[in-house]
Amino acid sequence: MALAPTAPTLRTEHDDHSPRIGSGSARPRLSWTIETAPPAYAQAAYELRWTTTDPSGTVIERSDATVESTDQILVPWPGRPLGPRQCAEVSVRTKDGSSGEWGRWSAPVSVERGLAAEDWRAQLIGPGYPEGPETDRRAPLVRYGFVVTGDVRAARLHVTAHGLVETELNGIRVGRDELLPGWTPYGELLRVFTYDVTDLIRAGENAIGAWLADGWFRGRFGFEGGTTDIYGSHVGVLAQLEIVLADGTTQTVASDDSWRSAPGPLTRASLYDGERIDLNLVPAGWSEPGFDDAEWAPVVVHPLDLATLAAHDGPAVRVIEEIAPISITAVDDGWLIDYGQNHSGRPRVRVPAAPAGTHITIRHAEVLQDGRLCTRPLRAAAATDEIITAGEPVEWEPRFTIHGYRYAFVTGWPGDRAPSTEEIVSRVMHSDMPRTGWFRSDRDDLNRLHENVVWGLRSNFVDIPTDCPQRDERLGWTGDIQIFTPTASFLYDVHDVLGGWLRALVIEQDRFDGNVPVYVPFIPGGPWWNPREAVAGWGDAAVLVPEALHDAFADRALVERQFASARTWVEKVCALAGPGRLWDQQRQLGDWLDPTAPPDRPFEAKTDPHLVSTAYFARSTAGLARLAGLLGKSDDAVHYGALATEIRGAFANAYLESGVASHDTVTAHSLAIVFGLHPDDESRQRAGDRLAVLVRAHGHRVATGFLGTPVVAEALTATGHTDTAYALVLNHDAPSWMATVDLGATTVWERWDSLLPDGTVNPGDMTSFNHYALGSVAHWIHGTIGGLSTVEPGWRRIRIAPRPGPGVTSAMASHMSPYGMASVDWAVHDGDLRVSFTIPVGATAVVDLPGTDPYTVGHGIHTAVSRL
Repeated sequence: MALAPTAPTLRTEHDDHSPRIGSGSARPRLSWTIETAPPAYAQAAYELRWTTTDPSGTVIERSDATVESTDQILVPWPGRPLGPRQCAEVSVRTKDGSSGEWGRWSAPVSVERGLAAEDWRAQLIGPGYPEGPETDRRAPLVRYGFVVTGDVRAARLHVTAHGLVETELNGIRVGRDELLPGWTPYGELLRVFTYDVTDLIRAGENAIGAWLADGWFRGRFGFEGGTTDIYGSHVGVLAQLEIVLADGTTQTVASDDSWRSAPGPLTRASLYDGERIDLNLVPAGWSEPGFDDAEWAPVVVHPLDLATLAAHDGPAVRVIEEIAPISITAVDDGWLIDYGQNHSGRPRVRVPAAPAGTHITIRHAEVLQDGRLCTRPLRAAAATDEIITAGEPVEWEPRFTIHGYRYAFVTGWPGDRAPSTEEIVSRVMHSDMPRTGWFRSDRDDLNRLHENVVWGLRSNFVDIPTDCPQRDERLGWTGDIQIFTPTASFLYDVHDVLGGWLRALVIEQDRFDGNVPVYVPFIPGGPWWNPREAVAGWGDAAVLVPEALHDAFADRALVERQFASARTWVEKVCALAGPGRLWDQQRQLGDWLDPTAPPDRPFEAKTDPHLVSTAYFARSTAGLARLAGLLGKSDDAVHYGALATEIRGAFANAYLESGVASHDTVTAHSLAIVFGLHPDDESRQRAGDRLAVLVRAHGHRVATGFLGTPVVAEALTATGHTDTAYALVLNHDAPSWMATVDLGATTVWERWDSLLPDGTVNPGDMTSFNHYALGSVAHWIHGTIGGLSTVEPGWRRIRIAPRPGPGVTSAMASHMSPYGMASVDWAVHDGDLRVSFTIPVGATAVVDLPGTDPYTVGHGIHTAVSRL
């Protein structure tokens, strides 16, 4: 008798955590995976059972439902919509269509909805004392003491801020989320975080306190020295603590004008510049009961539109791991610390007892030059943390800053010895997303390159997808994430981070008359583009990021939400291109950072920028037609499909086989091949052959910038030149990925020559050692070397198609898909390609190996052999 399927593992929306507190959804969707099942198993139906309660535990609904369906990803909520504060516990089981038998029930998961706008009694409050000038204002504290009138059954804290906030209850920090509430266009969208604080509240006297800091709201941020007070000149916290007592009644403690405020011990708290704390200024016990705040100032109440509040349904920024130093070396008057890995984070120090007033300084940088920190690439970001001690041993780390670095330099450390590796560690920080993708091969350099891509993603998914984590920038560049989303979606579950960022994109697009600015959220200042001026490849994020997310996660609701934005972008470009369908009248960034472009003019690429813009016009229009079809918008699908055909025809007439040098480039041919711009297969193959000639003529070195690089290897493989793609990716001659590995890179660089061959840093002022954009080559690595990719949205149908090439004789790729783990492991032995692969329950795969006809398999562990 065949073994029964394992019990499903259930989740709500895209969140694996249970209980899920403070959800913004009244009807959270459900998904499940089944780890193993007999080969003949196929889901024919599912049954859900659920119980919904209010905060007092009273049952509101208890029911079940059976649905005849093969779906198991993001299925509709079966019961009544959840009201604010209501909690539902739900389980699922599935019916096997082959045996007709019902399987086991999943373990229950619970989801609790947060507050609605009308439920808020709290007010946004900030310090009521006169603050100093922008260059010298201390981060404030606010507090409130209160009495709980009975035993506590449950308690929830709902909190957000203008600026950044960290809360404490009875002297204990609430949660472990960092840089809360993150970065959004605050005037339109302000995210609320909800915490279960039952264990922190007690009958009798209690106290709540909050640290506040400038953050993105009013701190210095942006180009050329940055801009302050971008969203306002104040900081403030909105906090509502709801305590359910044992008798079922609720006591609410809400921020209002009765709270008190005082300057805190943080005399600097800046995202760019770092943090300075004077431990002599810490008011002992300030967030504990019984503290005398009579000398503290009243708070002031700031206006707030409650309609802007929204639950934060994505992952928070958190400390993910710690890195100990690999070396600590005496240099000049301090200690040079090497953590061995470039990353985003901040230090945690354990300072031994030292005289009060001892001043310890920690500076950060990505690279060394002449054996010392090279801080010039940071531009106007000081990236410096300082501690002034109070005479006692202390463990401390910053609260409201983050740095991009591998190295630190410490001065002022007490005593005549170096800090130990336990006394100064680095705390890696980024959005707490589940890891979903892995790759390895029998080549150390290729594995290191892949790890560099992973670390580039980790460093730059800090609430929003940023360009870099270190210098005075750290912006949500639309072009960077547009090209990197397919790679990111393989490596991590980025759905909610990017879904949240796309909400901000819509807000900014509406602000700028339908145009998508080059970075989101948009902030003023600096030399960059007028936000109403359309830029190909960057603005196309409105279409191509939702499309890539749908391919990875099959979330139709996200496509529905973003469709109007995508259509607005295409219509914007259509108006600019006019009836000729060539987008050739506006300035463009083009193939940004082509390695042959002058260092001070990175937009001067070899490829005609209007060829690039028209290619993207065609690609996004075709993508929009596809999204319309997914949503059943047949009229839109037909209209934009016909428009895409017109653009492809205009592109072919203007650029294909034109004989113009700027049209005969690696980027030009790669874009045309991958974007499907050729009129027929013969023309496409000629372009692929010409592309291979050009790549070989460049010595298999990289000859592309931001927009060309992601598609070169894919174009070569698609036209039968996989060996040339391997030679390109594995080449060690600069400019190349492996040349950066040879120079010690532990992340992907912004430009191919960020570090020069002699070990000196590129003299330009735009030099980052931690950008993910050029790491988009990993998408080809996963699909071609690893042999693992998706054919249908959400990985319901998978492609197993490893393509061995020169220099790699074995590889493995795996991905935790919405259906479960999919993997490929292959090796070449005596001319045979031997493949083992796993397909999750609920998915199927097409197996396409060299020398064999493609065939389809179901879930389970499979093996195959083909002769090379």
